[in-house]
Amino acid sequence: MIMSTARFTEEFKLEAVKQVTEHQRPVAEVAKRLGVSTHSLYVWVKRYGKSAPQRERESNEAVELRRLRSEVKRLTEERDILKKAAAYFAKESG
Repeated sequence: MIMSTARFTEEFKLEAVKQVTEHQRPVAEVAKRLGVSTHSLYVWVKRYGKSAPQRERESNEAVELRRLRSEVKRLTEERDILKKAAAYFAKESG
């Protein structure tokens, strides 16, 4: 089997996905007709099958999740430092 290095434009991919999602055509049929692998078309459907607002919302949620995880890490470190400081001062005053 010869591996293709063909690159497809985003417009081509979106149109291929539209044939699967909006026109309810089978992935295998669309892939064969367009000359792409079914694997590639499944990847495109996963990536482009959602609406633009939904993709943006998910992207924003991922950014917020990373920010929150970073903040939790920082706050946990601060808490641990304060615990050690409290234990140290309790020992010194006692």
